[in-house]
Amino acid sequence: MRLSSFLFEQVAAILRKDFLIGLRRRATFAAMMMFALTAVASLSLSMTGGFVEPKFLAALLWVVIFFAASAGIAGTFDDEAQAGTLPTLKLYADAQAILFGKMLYVFLSLTMLTIFILPIFLILFDVAVENFLLLSLTILLGLVGIAAAGTLTAAITTSATVKGGLFPILLFPITLPIFLPAIALTEQSCTGGAFDASSLIVVAAFDAILILASSILYDYL
Repeated sequence: MRLSSFLFEQVAAILRKDFLIGLRRRATFAAMMMFALTAVASLSLSMTGGFVEPKFLAALLWVVIFFAASAGIAGTFDDEAQAGTLPTLKLYADAQAILFGKMLYVFLSLTMLTIFILPIFLILFDVAVENFLLLSLTILLGLVGIAAAGTLTAAITTSATVKGGLFPILLFPITLPIFLPAIALTEQSCTGGAFDASSLIVVAAFDAILILASSILYDYL
């Protein structure tokens, strides 16, 4: 019990540290949000007056979220790597606490990004949401998977010299099993189609696999 409480405190400390750094260096949040806003606005203007299939709009939303997330997640370990403090951090905090603290920070950052961009997306593309609960749950589970895969990928590519190009290349195939059912669920939430519980279960199960795999693999990095 005391051990789990200690790990929880370490996770909270890592999360608090990253948020304080993020607040002082707002470039990452700005890059994520400006990319998402520019992409959505540009695509909306290019499609003005034309009918767009709901499935295409659902896929477009997840493409925007993916690339906006890639702009921010890739640098998750950059502060420690540039300052050379990552080995020291691992001496004072458990590796699992570092991983889950970073993962939680990434998830909350992606949540704030989605809260910012989703209303703009729905308004600009004139999308009516028939099942907002399903849409919210789908996005929540999708962001959990992106956060888990993105945090591990960021740790793997920390020392890469071409991280900007390597990160999305590694992240995309890992998160593809999440995107495919998430796109179908997003379409259902907008069209009011029959609810497919199996797709939601697939996303949740893959989230669990990614979190477990990240927890196991991070100890060897």
